[in-house]
Amino acid sequence: MAESAALTARQGVGNVIAQRLRVVGDDGRDVPADAATVGEIAVRGNDVMLGYHRDPAATDKAAPDGWFRTGDLGVLHPDGYVRIVDRAKDVIISGGENIASVEVENVLVEHPGVREAAVVARPDPHWGEVPVAYVSLAAGARATEAELIEHVRARLAHFKAPKAITFCELPKTSTGKIQKNVLRQRAAG
Repeated sequence: MAESAALTARQGVGNVIAQRLRVVGDDGRDVPADAATVGEIAVRGNDVMLGYHRDPAATDKAAPDGWFRTGDLGVLHPDGYVRIVDRAKDVIISGGENIASVEVENVLVEHPGVREAAVVARPDPHWGEVPVAYVSLAAGARATEAELIEHVRARLAHFKAPKAITFCELPKTSTGKIQKNVLRQRAAG
């Protein structure tokens, strides 16, 4: 079942735009197609913007080599499919280690008591940033902060586990998307 879900997650339209997708590292070069090396998804083609109106600096930043950086992080599989792993702005850098917030969120929602979860960075004087979670429990469910942190630690590297968990209703946009910017402000404040 899990293998089928993983393959299904990578399926889709083979040619999203006029040219192939790229997954590039910080140096602008393609990452290996090893299903493990994370890079930013870059696109170009006749249906991608030419640039920002009257803002060449923003255009150069968004498409330094003519390939538009989407802000999505992904891995390239040997079969050519791309799996999105997170948004670049949602990656938490703790003590020099990158933590994909989506990875931690997926583990949290595997807990039977968790309805939904969002993980964001909280500034930390020693580590730079640490992950913290905001969790909404399923109706009638109970879970403690310590229980959920241990749940994550049992499945991921310990440094990826949230340092704190706040139980609350998650703030959402009118379309139901979790407002991580609001949660980042809460975590920083």
